[in-house]
Amino acid sequence: MATKLFVGNIPHSTTDGQLNDFVTQAGFQVASAVVIRDKMTGTPRGFGFVELAEGEDLQRAIAGLNGQSLEGRALTVNEAKPQRTGFGRGPGGGDRGDRGRYGRGGRF
Repeated sequence: MATKLFVGNIPHSTTDGQLNDFVTQAGFQVASAVVIRDKMTGTPRGFGFVELAEGEDLQRAIAGLNGQSLEGRALTVNEAKPQRTGFGRGPGGGDRGDRGRYGRGGRF
């Protein structure tokens, strides 16, 4: 059973501990809370993940946390999706289809 939440629109000043405390104070037991940071600069990216303790109801947590305000920002809370592997969508990276470099279907 899934127990991991995606939490979006987190203020950039929020730490892992503050995210953990916020969810705990809302009445949910937390196994872990992580604010995602840019790998190169270390700056927060505005979202994170919270793993609920065993036995917590994911849907109840989503309903209870989605839209709640943290430092004046309304949070977006959903079930976390499994992490994608790789960077692109197949060989060669991104998915541009036949649009080419400028989106017009031809080469310039």
